[in-house]
Amino acid sequence: MGDTLEFNEIYQEVKGSWNDGRLRFSKQNVVYKSSKTGKVDSIPASELNLAQWRRVCLGHGIKLGTSTGHVYKYDGFRDTDFEKISEFFKANYKVELTEKDMCVKGWNWGTAKFSGPLLSFEVNDNTAFEVPLSNVSQCATGKNEVTLEFHQNDDTEVSLMEVRFYVPPSQSDERQDPVEAFAQNVLSKADVIQATGDAVCIFKELQCLTPRGRYDIRIYPTFLHLHGKTFDYKIPYTTVLRLFLLPHKDQRQMFFVISLDPPIKQGQTRYHFLILLFSKEEDISLTLNMSEEDVERRFEGKLSKFMSGSLYEMVSRVMKALVNRKITVPGNFQGHSGAQCITCSYKASSGLLYPLERGFIYVHKPPVHLRFEEISCVNFARGTTTTRSFDFEIETKQGNQYTFSSIEREEYGKLFDFVNAKKLNIKNRGFKEGMKGKIDEYSDSDDDQHDAYLERMKAEGKIREEGNDSDESDGESGEYDSNASASESSEGGEESEDESAKKKKAKKAKVVKEKKERKPRKEKKQKDAGGPKRPMSAYMLWLNSSRERIKSDNPGISITEISKKAGEMWRQLSKDEKQEWEAKAGEAKKQYDKAKKEYKESGGATSSPRKESKKSGGKKDDKKRKSAGADKDKERGGNDSFKSREFIETSEESSSDSDHKSKSKRKKVNPVTVNAVIRQNRLRLLLNDVG
Repeated sequence: MGDTLEFNEIYQEVKGSWNDGRLRFSKQNVVYKSSKTGKVDSIPASELNLAQWRRVCLGHGIKLGTSTGHVYKYDGFRDTDFEKISEFFKANYKVELTEKDMCVKGWNWGTAKFSGPLLSFEVNDNTAFEVPLSNVSQCATGKNEVTLEFHQNDDTEVSLMEVRFYVPPSQSDERQDPVEAFAQNVLSKADVIQATGDAVCIFKELQCLTPRGRYDIRIYPTFLHLHGKTFDYKIPYTTVLRLFLLPHKDQRQMFFVISLDPPIKQGQTRYHFLILLFSKEEDISLTLNMSEEDVERRFEGKLSKFMSGSLYEMVSRVMKALVNRKITVPGNFQGHSGAQCITCSYKASSGLLYPLERGFIYVHKPPVHLRFEEISCVNFARGTTTTRSFDFEIETKQGNQYTFSSIEREEYGKLFDFVNAKKLNIKNRGFKEGMKGKIDEYSDSDDDQHDAYLERMKAEGKIREEGNDSDESDGESGEYDSNASASESSEGGEESEDESAKKKKAKKAKVVKEKKERKPRKEKKQKDAGGPKRPMSAYMLWLNSSRERIKSDNPGISITEISKKAGEMWRQLSKDEKQEWEAKAGEAKKQYDKAKKEYKESGGATSSPRKESKKSGGKKDDKKRKSAGADKDKERGGNDSFKSREFIETSEESSSDSDHKSKSKRKKVNPVTVNAVIRQNRLRLLLNDVG
């Protein structure tokens, strides 16, 4: 038998819901880690004094008791696990694992026994059910009756609200009421929050982001009391999962985040995180409402009666000592601007994403905390609204997806290196060698590989910056010219025509971009219908043979999903398996080359050049026709200064437009009227000669 025993899919009941996790028995301790919250329960082996094996709803379960009075119950074991667990307990814990039967008769009359934090209801010395007293939120008494109310769990569809016990009057001991005795036993172990006694310390008017407002925080020994103008919250320290201290990007403020499970409620709203915002410059002097001996005895040097310093340091220090949990701070990550966070948007609201040593946390609306162990893969996606940013997508093992958008493209390199160093699965990494899956052999070579996506984004960024710079300069000159032309047009009546002509010339003198010479387009190769078909690649040969098998294994799969699935399967094939299809592809390539050679020798592939020559010839003929027509036009109106007698100019147009570049308008007169005028002139000359 080994040093440890590990079991997956072991369930722990938390306020009426079953949370799965992993359980490990080792020589030193028993460790259970919840898959949902990541909370770890560790039981030292030296404290174990009770171990029971019981038949429960999810198979078989183990009930463990400690010398400190705590009870732990885990369900989901198989019947075959009993022998090896029993032997392990005897060998390492010196505790015998005993079998305990449960009462399944359904009787509602029995004996109530209080054993540590449990209320056990027994029928004929067999346990019928057990009530964890820590789940009790209120205890009310009546005549011969005790009512227990329970904390509600939002994760369960059906919740137990209350249980009533009928306590018969006792005739043997009249000095103490049995109902009051029952209620006192419940309240001594119940999680009933009562603000009795004085607070250890009070912080006034702290700015709270969730829930929003300013609250007075009163620190009690067992719970935290938030007192606001509208709402009050009482938070037991047992519900605090984690503490975070995060610097703001402006380096002048600090976030203090408290993770809660179960969350605090405000109507139908649930707050899983309590977020406080502090200024670094705000200081405070704090005095604890305890004697120095009590402070030293209880907190063992973590706190002192008189303390002073920054407000955020005092709050975090007090919370760490009372909750007894470590404070998580950002690790070695530094963004493009030197900050330890990244500005981004989540669900249409802007916030900050902090890459931590063991997860990501987004602050603040809504806050999100994602541990690396619950992340399935991450994805770097192109931004939807602009190319100056990108999106960072995180997909969890439960199938949930979180998209953090509008991240500046300068942050890509830093974030990619961080994700790569943490060995998270990157969805769009590409089909590079040594990147298939999570293989330890190739994990160290990730940093040395060429990142095509990063290089492409850098190149595109440089091109766009150059384009934007040139566009801005053109925009400025355009605005200047448009204003100038407007002023010219308003004063055009006063200025001379020569000045306006000069301004028009000046207006045309713009900075023109140098047009890059376009490369000549490559002519498309015409496919020869009669020629041999190209051979398939090794992947396509394998896909044709495996398509039906993929369809049968995944009924109802679409065509696009078939291609994706086939690509994943092809990448997972070994070199030996691929070699078979590569050999078939090589054989098909040889046959294609041979058939192509024979086809050319037989006179094939001769029709396509004729088509091209026809097309090119047609274009040349069109050009010749156009040039010939232009030459004829020049011959007809060769000299602009010559004026034929058939055209008569109007005096007004010729005098006003002769100085300008615009040509004068000419009226074409009917040839018949011209001939009549000539005849009249000749007749006048003849009459003069006769006279």
